[in-house]
Amino acid sequence: MTYTTLIPPAQLRTLDDPLILDCSFDLADTGAGERAYAAGHIPGAHYLHLDRDLSGTKTGTNGRHPLPERDAFATRMRQLGLRAGRQVVCYDTQGGPYAARCWWMLRWLGHPQVAVLDGAWDDELTTDVATTVPTDWQPAAALVAQIEAATLLKQLGRVRLIDARAPERFRGDVEPLDRLPGHIPGASNRLFKNNLAADGRFKSADELRAEFQVLLAPHGADTVVHQCGSGVTACHNLLAMAHAGLGDGALYVGSWSEWSADPARPAATG
Repeated sequence: MTYTTLIPPAQLRTLDDPLILDCSFDLADTGAGERAYAAGHIPGAHYLHLDRDLSGTKTGTNGRHPLPERDAFATRMRQLGLRAGRQVVCYDTQGGPYAARCWWMLRWLGHPQVAVLDGAWDDELTTDVATTVPTDWQPAAALVAQIEAATLLKQLGRVRLIDARAPERFRGDVEPLDRLPGHIPGASNRLFKNNLAADGRFKSADELRAEFQVLLAPHGADTVVHQCGSGVTACHNLLAMAHAGLGDGALYVGSWSEWSADPARPAATG
Protein backbone atom coordinates (compact mmCIF):
# COMPACT_ATOMS: atom_id res chain seq x y z
CA MET A 1 0.00 0.00 0.00
CA THR A 2 1.21 3.49 -0.85
CA TYR A 3 0.82 6.45 1.51
CA THR A 4 0.73 9.95 0.03
CA THR A 5 -0.45 12.21 2.88
CA LEU A 6 -0.42 10.69 6.38
CA ILE A 7 0.67 7.37 7.82
CA PRO A 8 -0.07 6.12 11.36
CA PRO A 9 2.80 4.64 13.39
CA ALA A 10 1.17 1.21 13.27
CA GLN A 11 1.34 1.22 9.47
CA LEU A 12 4.94 2.43 9.44
CA ARG A 13 5.90 -0.68 11.39
CA THR A 14 4.52 -2.87 8.56
CA LEU A 15 6.39 -1.21 5.69
CA ASP A 16 9.12 -3.01 3.83
CA ASP A 17 12.25 -0.85 3.55
CA PRO A 18 10.83 2.67 3.87
CA LEU A 19 13.06 5.72 3.69
CA ILE A 20 12.47 7.45 7.05
CA LEU A 21 13.43 11.11 7.47
CA ASP A 22 13.60 12.83 10.85
CA CYS A 23 12.99 16.55 10.25
CA SER A 24 12.72 17.71 13.87
CA PHE A 25 13.73 21.34 14.32
CA ASP A 26 13.41 24.36 16.59
CA LEU A 27 13.49 27.87 15.11
CA ALA A 28 14.74 29.26 18.41
CA ASP A 29 17.53 26.64 18.74
CA THR A 30 18.57 25.40 15.33
CA GLY A 31 20.69 22.58 16.73
CA ALA A 32 17.97 21.12 18.95
CA GLY A 33 16.53 18.74 16.38
CA GLU A 34 19.90 17.32 15.48
CA ARG A 35 20.77 16.79 19.15
CA ALA A 36 17.44 15.07 19.73
CA TYR A 37 18.10 12.80 16.75
CA ALA A 38 21.50 11.86 18.18
CA ALA A 39 19.89 11.07 21.53
CA GLY A 40 17.33 8.72 20.00
CA HIS A 41 15.35 8.36 16.78
CA ILE A 42 13.15 5.88 14.92
CA PRO A 43 15.30 2.95 13.76
CA GLY A 44 16.50 3.48 10.21
CA ALA A 45 15.78 7.21 10.18
CA HIS A 46 18.10 9.77 8.63
CA TYR A 47 18.21 13.37 9.82
CA LEU A 48 17.42 16.36 7.60
CA HIS A 49 18.17 19.85 8.90
CA LEU A 50 15.76 22.63 7.94
CA ASP A 51 18.49 25.17 7.22
CA ARG A 52 21.07 22.88 5.59
CA ASP A 53 18.94 20.31 3.77
CA LEU A 54 15.45 21.76 3.31
CA SER A 55 16.46 25.36 2.53
CA GLY A 56 18.75 27.17 0.16
CA THR A 57 20.92 30.26 0.29
CA LYS A 58 19.37 33.38 1.79
CA THR A 59 19.96 36.71 0.06
CA GLY A 60 18.15 38.99 2.48
CA THR A 61 15.25 39.43 0.09
CA ASN A 62 14.17 35.84 -0.68
CA GLY A 63 12.82 34.90 2.74
CA ARG A 64 14.18 33.01 5.72
CA HIS A 65 13.82 29.52 4.23
CA PRO A 66 14.07 29.68 0.43
CA LEU A 67 14.08 26.41 -1.45
CA PRO A 68 17.44 24.84 -2.22
CA GLU A 69 18.38 24.24 -5.82
CA ARG A 70 16.23 21.40 -7.08
CA ASP A 71 19.27 19.43 -8.27
CA ALA A 72 20.95 19.83 -4.89
CA PHE A 73 17.97 18.41 -3.03
CA ALA A 74 17.67 15.59 -5.54
CA THR A 75 21.34 14.77 -4.96
CA ARG A 76 20.73 14.65 -1.20
CA MET A 77 17.85 12.25 -1.73
CA ARG A 78 19.98 10.02 -3.95
CA GLN A 79 22.63 9.93 -1.23
CA LEU A 80 19.99 8.68 1.21
CA GLY A 81 18.82 5.93 -1.12
CA LEU A 82 15.68 7.32 -2.70
CA ARG A 83 14.49 5.32 -5.69
CA ALA A 84 11.35 5.28 -7.77
CA GLY A 85 8.43 3.80 -5.87
CA ARG A 86 10.15 3.74 -2.48
CA GLN A 87 7.86 4.84 0.33
CA VAL A 88 9.21 7.85 2.21
CA VAL A 89 8.00 8.73 5.71
CA CYS A 90 8.83 12.13 7.19
CA TYR A 91 8.39 13.00 10.83
CA ASP A 92 9.25 15.58 13.46
CA THR A 93 8.47 16.02 17.13
CA GLN A 94 6.78 19.42 16.76
CA GLY A 95 3.41 18.41 15.33
CA GLY A 96 4.47 18.00 11.72
CA PRO A 97 5.39 21.40 10.20
CA TYR A 98 8.98 20.48 9.31
CA ALA A 99 7.97 17.02 8.15
CA ALA A 100 5.29 18.64 5.99
CA ARG A 101 7.93 20.89 4.40
CA CYS A 102 9.91 17.76 3.47
CA TRP A 103 6.72 16.07 2.21
CA TRP A 104 6.04 19.03 -0.07
CA MET A 105 9.64 19.15 -1.30
CA LEU A 106 9.68 15.48 -2.26
CA ARG A 107 6.50 16.05 -4.25
CA TRP A 108 8.28 19.07 -5.76
CA LEU A 109 10.84 16.52 -7.00
CA GLY A 110 8.03 14.46 -8.50
CA HIS A 111 8.07 11.66 -5.92
CA PRO A 112 4.47 10.79 -4.92
CA GLN A 113 5.15 8.01 -2.39
CA VAL A 114 5.74 10.27 0.61
CA ALA A 115 3.74 10.69 3.80
CA VAL A 116 4.01 12.36 7.20
CA LEU A 117 3.93 10.24 10.35
CA ASP A 118 0.63 10.97 12.09
CA GLY A 119 1.17 10.57 15.81
CA ALA A 120 3.99 9.83 18.20
CA TRP A 121 6.30 6.87 17.78
CA ASP A 122 5.90 4.81 20.95
CA ASP A 123 8.34 2.02 20.14
CA GLU A 124 11.99 1.82 21.07
CA LEU A 125 14.32 4.47 19.69
CA THR A 126 17.91 4.00 18.59
CA THR A 127 21.08 6.06 18.49
CA ASP A 128 22.48 4.06 15.57
CA VAL A 129 23.18 6.01 12.41
CA ALA A 130 21.29 4.49 9.50
CA THR A 131 23.30 3.09 6.63
CA THR A 132 22.72 4.33 3.10
CA VAL A 133 23.05 2.87 -0.37
CA PRO A 134 23.17 5.74 -2.86
CA THR A 135 21.11 5.45 -6.03
CA ASP A 136 20.96 7.02 -9.47
CA TRP A 137 17.35 8.16 -9.00
CA GLN A 138 16.28 11.15 -11.05
CA PRO A 139 13.49 13.61 -10.21
CA ALA A 140 10.38 13.84 -12.34
CA ALA A 141 7.94 16.65 -13.10
CA ALA A 142 6.83 18.50 -9.99
CA LEU A 143 3.56 17.35 -8.42
CA VAL A 144 3.04 20.66 -6.61
CA ALA A 145 2.69 24.30 -7.62
CA GLN A 146 4.38 27.39 -6.29
CA ILE A 147 3.91 31.09 -6.92
CA GLU A 148 6.39 33.97 -6.95
CA ALA A 149 5.90 37.30 -5.21
CA ALA A 150 5.47 39.32 -8.41
CA THR A 151 2.75 36.98 -9.70
CA LEU A 152 0.99 36.92 -6.35
CA LEU A 153 0.99 40.71 -6.22
CA LYS A 154 -0.83 40.83 -9.55
CA GLN A 155 -3.36 38.22 -8.40
CA LEU A 156 -4.26 39.68 -4.99
CA GLY A 157 -8.02 39.67 -4.65
CA ARG A 158 -8.45 36.86 -7.17
CA VAL A 159 -6.94 34.04 -5.10
CA ARG A 160 -7.73 32.70 -1.64
CA LEU A 161 -4.58 33.39 0.35
CA ILE A 162 -4.22 31.40 3.58
CA ASP A 163 -1.62 32.37 6.21
CA ALA A 164 -0.55 29.60 8.62
CA ARG A 165 1.07 31.83 11.25
CA ALA A 166 -0.15 32.45 14.80
CA PRO A 167 -3.05 34.95 14.96
CA GLU A 168 -1.04 37.55 16.88
CA ARG A 169 1.62 37.58 14.18
CA PHE A 170 -0.98 37.62 11.43
CA ARG A 171 -2.68 40.64 12.99
CA GLY A 172 0.64 42.39 13.48
CA ASP A 173 0.38 42.57 17.28
CA VAL A 174 3.89 41.10 17.50
CA GLU A 175 6.62 40.23 15.00
CA PRO A 176 9.56 38.36 16.52
CA LEU A 177 11.22 37.27 13.28
CA ASP A 178 10.54 39.45 10.26
CA ARG A 179 11.14 43.04 9.24
CA LEU A 180 7.56 44.32 9.46
CA PRO A 181 4.44 43.18 11.35
CA GLY A 182 1.20 42.28 9.62
CA HIS A 183 0.10 40.17 6.68
CA ILE A 184 -0.43 40.20 2.93
CA PRO A 185 -3.65 42.08 2.12
CA GLY A 186 -6.63 39.80 1.56
CA ALA A 187 -5.15 36.84 3.41
CA SER A 188 -7.17 34.68 5.77
CA ASN A 189 -5.59 33.18 8.86
CA ARG A 190 -5.53 29.48 9.73
CA LEU A 191 -2.94 28.56 12.30
CA PHE A 192 -1.40 25.28 11.18
CA LYS A 193 -1.88 23.79 14.64
CA ASN A 194 -5.64 23.91 14.04
CA ASN A 195 -5.17 20.89 11.78
CA LEU A 196 -4.40 18.77 14.84
CA ALA A 197 -6.76 17.18 17.33
CA ALA A 198 -6.20 17.25 21.09
CA ASP A 199 -4.14 14.04 20.91
CA GLY A 200 -1.63 15.63 18.53
CA ARG A 201 -2.78 13.67 15.50
CA PHE A 202 -4.33 15.25 12.44
CA LYS A 203 -8.08 15.68 12.53
CA SER A 204 -10.10 13.33 10.37
CA ALA A 205 -10.31 13.98 6.64
CA ASP A 206 -14.01 14.80 7.00
CA GLU A 207 -13.39 17.34 9.76
CA LEU A 208 -10.55 18.99 7.88
CA ARG A 209 -12.63 19.12 4.70
CA ALA A 210 -15.50 20.85 6.48
CA GLU A 211 -13.21 23.41 8.11
CA PHE A 212 -11.32 24.26 4.94
CA GLN A 213 -14.46 24.47 2.80
CA VAL A 214 -15.77 27.21 5.08
CA LEU A 215 -12.45 29.02 4.76
CA LEU A 216 -12.26 28.63 0.98
CA ALA A 217 -15.79 29.70 0.05
CA PRO A 218 -16.60 31.03 -2.49
CA HIS A 219 -13.22 30.17 -4.04
CA GLY A 220 -12.34 26.75 -5.41
CA ALA A 221 -9.45 24.77 -3.99
CA ASP A 222 -7.51 25.32 -7.21
CA THR A 223 -7.26 29.06 -6.48
CA VAL A 224 -5.72 28.65 -3.02
CA VAL A 225 -2.26 30.03 -2.23
CA HIS A 226 -0.69 29.00 1.07
CA GLN A 227 1.92 31.03 2.93
CA CYS A 228 3.24 31.62 6.43
CA GLY A 229 6.39 33.27 7.74
CA SER A 230 8.93 31.46 5.57
CA GLY A 231 7.24 28.71 3.59
CA VAL A 232 7.42 25.99 6.26
CA THR A 233 4.22 25.83 8.33
CA ALA A 234 2.18 26.64 5.20
CA CYS A 235 3.07 23.11 4.06
CA HIS A 236 1.12 21.79 7.06
CA ASN A 237 -2.04 23.41 5.68
CA LEU A 238 -1.24 22.06 2.22
CA LEU A 239 -0.88 18.58 3.70
CA ALA A 240 -4.15 18.92 5.63
CA MET A 241 -6.01 19.99 2.48
CA ALA A 242 -4.53 17.12 0.49
CA HIS A 243 -5.49 14.64 3.21
CA ALA A 244 -9.00 16.10 3.18
CA GLY A 245 -9.29 15.38 -0.52
CA LEU A 246 -9.31 19.05 -1.51
CA GLY A 247 -6.40 18.83 -3.92
CA ASP A 248 -3.25 20.86 -4.06
CA GLY A 249 -3.04 24.61 -3.69
CA ALA A 250 0.06 26.61 -4.51
CA LEU A 251 2.82 27.50 -2.04
CA TYR A 252 4.29 30.97 -1.81
CA VAL A 253 7.68 29.82 -0.56
CA GLY A 254 9.06 33.27 0.32
CA SER A 255 5.96 34.02 2.39
CA TRP A 256 5.84 36.98 4.78
CA SER A 257 9.60 37.02 5.36
CA GLU A 258 10.17 37.70 1.66
CA TRP A 259 7.06 39.83 1.10
CA SER A 260 7.81 42.18 3.98
CA ALA A 261 11.44 42.64 2.89
CA ASP A 262 10.26 44.94 0.10
CA PRO A 263 8.57 48.07 1.51
CA ALA A 264 6.92 48.69 -1.87
CA ARG A 265 4.68 45.65 -1.40
CA PRO A 266 1.39 46.32 0.38
CA ALA A 267 0.85 45.13 3.95
CA ALA A 268 -2.14 44.98 6.27
CA THR A 269 -2.69 44.68 10.02
CA GLY A 270 -5.61 43.76 12.20
